[in-house]
Amino acid sequence: MIPLLLATTIIIFLLLKLVPGDPVLAMLGTQGVEEQIYRQYREELGLDKPLHIQYFKWLGRVVQGDLGRSIITRQKVGLMIRQRLAATSQLVFSGFLLGILIALPIGIIAAVKRNTIFDLIVTQMAVIGTALPTFWLGMMLILLFALKLQWLPPSGYVSFSSDFISCLKYMLLPSVTLGLHLGTVLMRQTRSAMLDVLGKDYIRTAKAKGLSEMTIICKHALKNALVPIITVSALQIQRLIAGAVIIENVFAIPGIGRMMMDAIHMHDFPVMQGCVLVVAMLVLFINLTADILYAYVNPRISYQ
Repeated sequence: MIPLLLATTIIIFLLLKLVPGDPVLAMLGTQGVEEQIYRQYREELGLDKPLHIQYFKWLGRVVQGDLGRSIITRQKVGLMIRQRLAATSQLVFSGFLLGILIALPIGIIAAVKRNTIFDLIVTQMAVIGTALPTFWLGMMLILLFALKLQWLPPSGYVSFSSDFISCLKYMLLPSVTLGLHLGTVLMRQTRSAMLDVLGKDYIRTAKAKGLSEMTIICKHALKNALVPIITVSALQIQRLIAGAVIIENVFAIPGIGRMMMDAIHMHDFPVMQGCVLVVAMLVLFINLTADILYAYVNPRISYQ
């Protein structure tokens, strides 16, 4: 875990150094900047040092919990991320929860009713839903439910703690946008995993013993089908976080994704580094959680 995290910091640092643009010019402007002032600011930011020294200084601050300061606003990057983390967390969690609630029951029913009209409709809808870009789906939902029907606000954000009802109204469309895309992917995986398990000998034995279909599905089939579903879910959460960057810009949600896009436009490198590092750590944590769930769902899986 630690070597992987260390390698992640190296990749983040080097990739962002390849991004075009000068952070000093982004801070001072490109017109009429004196050479002496330009060099002074480069020294203050540590940009005159060799690349490896810059990296180790940055890593040393990160280990101490200091992600630096924004070049543009001079605010602490860690504080900026904490202020926006709640919006991104709510969006990702609600989208994931909605996707699971869509995928599991529909995927299970489609597997049980294999080769029926319901199964055919679900399969085709899953293919179409997977192919739809999230930003296009989000704009179509805004056009229909916000502009045409005027049932929901088109954009913005209200925190969960300040007004729960308003938070639901503002988060519904972006959550549905993420959840529908995730749900279609997990729906296909759930159907495939359930079909594989339902063909096993122990399922036929359970049927021969006279167990009810609900007991067979919930107690025997679903539990053994969860391992591949958890694998795909962990991978899809990573895509969900990436998709949240786009959705936050479509729905004007003040989250980490939108802050990262603003930082890219303004060449605010400390903010970019902090945002990417936090997202990378979230992805590693999700993978670790998935590994723990494997052993819980299937005790035969063990880690030495």
